[in-house]
Amino acid sequence: MQNNFCNELVSIVVPVFNAARFLERTLECIGGQSFEQWELLLVDDASTDDSVRIIKRWISAQKERKNRILLLRNHSNRGPAYSRNRGVRAARGRYLCYLDADDYWNREKLEKQYRFMKERGCAFSFTGYAFADSAGRCRGRTVHVPRQLTYREALVNTTISTITVMLDRRQIPERLLLMPENCEREDTAAWWKILRSGRTAWGLDEALSVYCRHRNSHSSNKLWAVWGTWRLYRRQEGLPPGKALRCMAGYLAGALRRRLP
Repeated sequence: MQNNFCNELVSIVVPVFNAARFLERTLECIGGQSFEQWELLLVDDASTDDSVRIIKRWISAQKERKNRILLLRNHSNRGPAYSRNRGVRAARGRYLCYLDADDYWNREKLEKQYRFMKERGCAFSFTGYAFADSAGRCRGRTVHVPRQLTYREALVNTTISTITVMLDRRQIPERLLLMPENCEREDTAAWWKILRSGRTAWGLDEALSVYCRHRNSHSSNKLWAVWGTWRLYRRQEGLPPGKALRCMAGYLAGALRRRLP
């Protein structure tokens, strides 16, 4: 277990790939957090648009915050899991969060979740979230989360969204935090890996994050999501077909509930 973290610091890891359309909104939501004890690790995955230029311009405007904002650049496109893992390895904070470059947070997200973690002494927490369109307009749909999820429960209830997660790196070793880089749904695979070790995820049932859905994104492709989840059950978790089918039924029911008005 590592012990050289800044105890009161939250490290935010943001993978970036051709996100110029959304980056300013995402960066401003981080800069506007009511909780000030954060560092930001932006990992550009060989973007070919103006993403890096936007990031550098924003960093130059941060003045006293510059020393806690780090831009890392991949030489070639390696995917979100590699980029997140690179950010995790460079992070200095005890607490770890993720945000995607096209999504954003409520102003009090970090403050409320940090307090929630400290009060319970938990290693893993996640929150509710709202859906928005690609322009960031909320569509009135909020996803509520359970009070707790164990590994067995999380296999059926895949409600944990990456942008809502906060992890305590003093309680979770790095080998569990790193996402697998050779599978679809690498974030879900990481949460299952942590929970399989005996830890429990605690839910804060407030919509503190906004998840923006885009017509052409992987996450908006329903068939891709179903196939990726099935492969996780069978290959990553090694579940027999019958149990995988039961888990898949629960996953599909939950996914439908999250998307119905």
